[in-house]
Order: sequence, then structure tokens, then C-alpha cells
Amino acid sequence: MELRQLQYAVKIAVEKNFSRAAEKLHIAQPSLSQQLAKLEKELGVLLFQRNTNSVELTHAGSVFVDKAQFILDHTSQLQREMEDFSQMKKGRLVVGSLPNTGTHILPLVLPAFHERYPGIELTLVEDNTARLEKFTSHGTTDISLLTLPIEEPSLDYTPLIHEELWLAVPENHVLADAHGKRDIDISELKDEPFILLKMGQGFRQISMELCRNAGFEPNIVFESSNIVTVQSLVAAGMGIGFIPSMIAKDSSGPFTPVYLNLKGKPYRTLVIAYRKGRYQSKAVEAFVSVALEAVKGK
Repeated sequence: MELRQLQYAVKIAVEKNFSRAAEKLHIAQPSLSQQLAKLEKELGVLLFQRNTNSVELTHAGSVFVDKAQFILDHTSQLQREMEDFSQMKKGRLVVGSLPNTGTHILPLVLPAFHERYPGIELTLVEDNTARLEKFTSHGTTDISLLTLPIEEPSLDYTPLIHEELWLAVPENHVLADAHGKRDIDISELKDEPFILLKMGQGFRQISMELCRNAGFEPNIVFESSNIVTVQSLVAAGMGIGFIPSMIAKDSSGPFTPVYLNLKGKPYRTLVIAYRKGRYQSKAVEAFVSVALEAVKGK
């Protein structure tokens, strides 16, 4: 049994298709099929049921892939530990990020990190909160830029920055006159129509908790997967919404809402998340250090 055969089996299980798996592995499909057949013959069990358009794991295959992923993960960790001995002259770091959050934080961090550690290859993965938590837990990303709360129990984190939250309202809204005059009590918003991010987005949960802590469930009239779209829909008069201040400060144009301060100055906490108990390479430690330096005073 060879390490590459474990990699092949795991990739087939993920893709459920020989052609896609071969393409992702950068090998010819006949070679992939040959290696799998060789592995199954050596093991004496069938790992996959071949169908017309897809392949499915057998019970033995499911057990094998789970163990193979465990071995590959620990092999990867071992390799990264060995890379530390080269004093960070080479290495690879996979960073996960929420798209809009990354737009404001990563331009501060990535150039500074690259300048200091040019031999470390950086790969960026952008997705929503729920998927990034899974990616980080499974080792697909080494670290991820997320917001609290984190639902995945296998993750730990380092706080990066606190960001104040504002209320966005249309220009003709009755509360728009409060701009610069007073802070808005969230309890005043119980009868308002809200525009929120979709399920799976961390900021949606933050918005829900703000309303619940004020004693009501928000009346959600529209949902979007993009916080910039939320701002534009608010500006167009479809409802109101909570917006992180860094994103609000960068908004301009015809679809810009009025931003109001909230009583109590609620905030969200941006963190760098990583899996508990996983070996943290020097590259991870360096990234966290550079990130903390870069956002200081932001």
C-alpha cells in the first residue's frame, strides 16, 4: 500500500466520479482506475461500487477512507513540522476568509506577511462561515478569519479585532434624522422590516442575537448572501439592517444608506480560528503575529 493510493481513494470518495478525481489529481483516468484496482486487490475488499455516472463507497470503503484521511492529515502535519527546520524558507499556508471581511482585513495582512516571509506560499479560500468552520476543522484550511460565535467545537481562536456595528436605514426613514444626534436603542426596531444575511453566514447570527437581546424576533423581509447587497437594499427602501462599521465606512454611491450608532456600542469580534490540538506550524504562528500587528489601531 502506497501513500499516493490513499490520496487517490480519498479523492475518489470526495468527487464520487473517476474523471473528476483524476482531473483534480492531475493523472490520467486509466492510471487512477488501475491504481484503485491494485489497491483493492491487495486489500482483498471492494472499496467502491461503480455505477454508470458515479461511484459510491462500500462499508469497507467508508472505513478505509476515514482511516486514510487520518493518515494523510498526520502525514501533512509531519511534513509541516519538518519544514520548520528550514527556518521558514519554504512552506505553504492555506488561509480561509469570509469574502467581505477579507476585503478589509487581508490587504493589511497578506502584503506584510509576504514581505517578511516570501518563501511561504499563501493560498486563500473564501466561503461562508459554516463551510469555513468545517474546512478548518477538517484541515482543508490551516486557519480561517471568522467572527464570533464559532459553532464548531473542535476549533479554537485568537481574537484579532473588535468592530463596532451600526444600523443602516433608508435616507427617508424616520430614524435617519437621528444621525449624529443620538444612539438608537435596538428595542425601537421591533416593528421594522429587516434585511439579513442568509443562513450559514456568521453575521446573520449576530444580527439575530442583537434583536433577541432587545426582546423581539426580527421581521425578516429579505435575505442575501452578500452584506454589500444588504446595504444596497436598505438604501433602496426595502428595510433596515445591521452593518459592520468597516464595511459601512467603505460604502458610497447611489445605493448608500444612512448609518446610525447603536446604544451600547455593540460590536463583533474577528478572530483567527484553528483546530484544537493540531500542530501549529511556525508559518501559522507568524501569520497570527503579523495579522495582530497589521490591524493594530485599525
